[in-house]
Amino acid sequence: IAMAATRNVMRAVRVFEFGGPEVLKLQSDILIPDPKENQVLIKVHACGVNPVETYIRSGNYARKPALPYTPGSDVAGVIECVGEHVTTFKKGDRVFTIGTISGGYADYAVAAANRVFPLSDKLDFKQGAAIGIPYFTAYRALFQKGRAKAGESVLVHGASGGVGIATCQIARACGLKVLGTAGTEEGMNMVLRNGAHQAFNHREANYIDKIKEYTGKEGVDIIIEMLSNINLATDLQVLSYAGRVMVVGCRGPIEINPRDTMSKESSIIGVSLFLATEEERHECATALLDGIEAGWLKPIVGSEYPLEKVVKAHEDIIHSSGARGKMVLL
Repeated sequence: IAMAATRNVMRAVRVFEFGGPEVLKLQSDILIPDPKENQVLIKVHACGVNPVETYIRSGNYARKPALPYTPGSDVAGVIECVGEHVTTFKKGDRVFTIGTISGGYADYAVAAANRVFPLSDKLDFKQGAAIGIPYFTAYRALFQKGRAKAGESVLVHGASGGVGIATCQIARACGLKVLGTAGTEEGMNMVLRNGAHQAFNHREANYIDKIKEYTGKEGVDIIIEMLSNINLATDLQVLSYAGRVMVVGCRGPIEINPRDTMSKESSIIGVSLFLATEEERHECATALLDGIEAGWLKPIVGSEYPLEKVVKAHEDIIHSSGARGKMVLL
């Protein structure tokens, strides 16, 4: 009886109040959720950690989940069972998600079948957990919102993190001229290995001058901006005529001079994957699954943490000295 009683529980990280990383509590007696119709249950092998999850956890984000909740949207694992009307997946299938219903920082997660995609044998589970939010966001920022075209130039600001590397790989595969910034020598090398034609160190005092020198009078057509509260004002200086800054990440306010947008008729465009329509998500997925098959979409996994070290993971993703790939929980 004891055996039967323990079999339907799992470990999951729970948040009972908004606050710092210390509010993440790992519990080992959480009931394994059941998939309802059009849902699947996934045995989680790895889960991506995204900066947005730290903002949600702190309570400073536009969308607040009802408490208590389990964070995490990007899981990779194996289908354990499927709910009614699910025909696309069966028990044993390798999959990755761009969203979960029950939360990904757990041994098992329920997800809507239309947020789940087959995971190619070319990628391991850690790489599968690094696809979701980073690659879908990068594709949305470049093409759905940024209207990028082959032959244009893109500057990826903070190119060595999950979204940054995704952007470099996608942009290079689609024929753009790719520039990337990182904060360490190691990060710059990683950016160059993943599609950038040129890398700059954003910790150097004069790095903006180096970018301007490299791009000449033309400037860059698109900037993918992970830290707009620091960089937005200078971004406007390096844009081309009709250039656009895609705001992907921001940690606070910044003062800019709107005149800088008038002189080049440039645009500042916010990007939110949460607002993507079903159709747009399908477009992203199609392009990315093609990229995996073609071999250019290869997620780079950075720091790995066991579920017990989730607090440390949330501290590190905000305070680390420089991103190197995608952070995952195992």
